[in-house]
Amino acid sequence: VSNAIRSAQTQVEAQNFEIRKNVLKYDDVMNRQREVIYSERRLVLEGKDIGEQVNDFMADTLSAYVRAAAAQGYGEDWDLAQLWTALKLIYPISFTPEQIIAEAGSSSALDVDFLEARILDDAAAAYKKREEDLGADVLRELERKVLLSVLDRKWREHLYEMDYLQEGIGLRAMAQRDPLVEYQREGYELFAAMMDAIKEELASLVFNVEVTIEGDGSQVKARGVDEKPAQSAPLKYTAADENGVVSSGDVSRNSPCPCGSGKKFKRCHGAA
Repeated sequence: VSNAIRSAQTQVEAQNFEIRKNVLKYDDVMNRQREVIYSERRLVLEGKDIGEQVNDFMADTLSAYVRAAAAQGYGEDWDLAQLWTALKLIYPISFTPEQIIAEAGSSSALDVDFLEARILDDAAAAYKKREEDLGADVLRELERKVLLSVLDRKWREHLYEMDYLQEGIGLRAMAQRDPLVEYQREGYELFAAMMDAIKEELASLVFNVEVTIEGDGSQVKARGVDEKPAQSAPLKYTAADENGVVSSGDVSRNSPCPCGSGKKFKRCHGAA
């Protein structure tokens, strides 16, 4: 029994040492991701024209939708009705599945490249009409507002996900896997998913958000984008400390839990 305990203790100590040794390497993963996000924010804050970037985001999103719908089988096997339902959430598509089938000649003759090109051309025309309706300057300002709002919100959510990932990644060593390699791989997957979500939401909001222009036309308001999030009430706790004394009050999510466990409040009594 003593040998088993000693062996387990040695493994745990070695694991903890490895985690401490790689702290800077873990931070480097986040730093690379942070550089990408902050470079995007810098473009917005400097008032750069991001119209071309928005078009690229829109094209990436629509292409991903089409490729996913046409991933299996041939044209007659694709669920175009479901694809059209998804596309309408992004932009006002101007033709129906029946029309695209007629253009191709038949459903069996429908090709994924033809379908993708047709949808991208239609989306580009819809974007141009949106620009004509709002005005180029208004649309540029709208794009900057939307991108900044979506970036900040998605980045905050991503930081929480990366925090959860790093907290338990050391256990991968028990399965003979390098925790750092696993963290890099899964961190990249989370980051890629976040970027895809940013592109999709940005494209959808640019087309669908309600815009109002105030004053001399320089104030552009986007419904659901400009509003500041409601201030949440301070988190409450009621917990006993190491001496068994029960106390209560306000505490932030990232502060040490008052119960004395050494964990952050959000990981302890604030988890509920």
